[in-house]
Amino acid sequence: MYIDTASSSRGGKTYRRHLLRESYREAGKVKHRTIANLSHCSEEEIAAIKLALKHKSDLALLGSLKDISLQQGSRIGAVFSLQVVAERLGLVKALGYQRAGKLALWQVFARLIDQGSRLSAVRLAESHAACDILGLDTFNEDHLYQNLAWLATNQEEIEQRLFRQRYGSE
Repeated sequence: MYIDTASSSRGGKTYRRHLLRESYREAGKVKHRTIANLSHCSEEEIAAIKLALKHKSDLALLGSLKDISLQQGSRIGAVFSLQVVAERLGLVKALGYQRAGKLALWQVFARLIDQGSRLSAVRLAESHAACDILGLDTFNEDHLYQNLAWLATNQEEIEQRLFRQRYGSE
């Protein structure tokens, strides 16, 4: 197998075609069979296919999975979905856009994603993209306990904001 590349010019434009071909003998004559038209592939992809064909007997020389390191990024789906729902319900606006409101919102999200302690909420924020989505700096469980005190102090005002958003002014 090989890549057959040809260029043709028509009307001032140059066209390149790439065909994956195979040579074989039939009745003592060499014939060629086109296996695939690769003209839609980029030059980098064509070069990679040529390299793979060149080393088809031992593709392990090209690279090994042992040389590849994998990293898992922060999970984003659950936090982003809850953020959209909270915005639509008016919860984000009711809690406010300051750090305390964002921490309170994270505590709600953490409870919905995985019920646990304040420490588990901090660990959950580290594995999810909570700080990025909510626009928070890093925090620890002490910040969350302080935030509970803030929530207790501002509970009535937050409830009033939610009520006004849902039913209009009193």
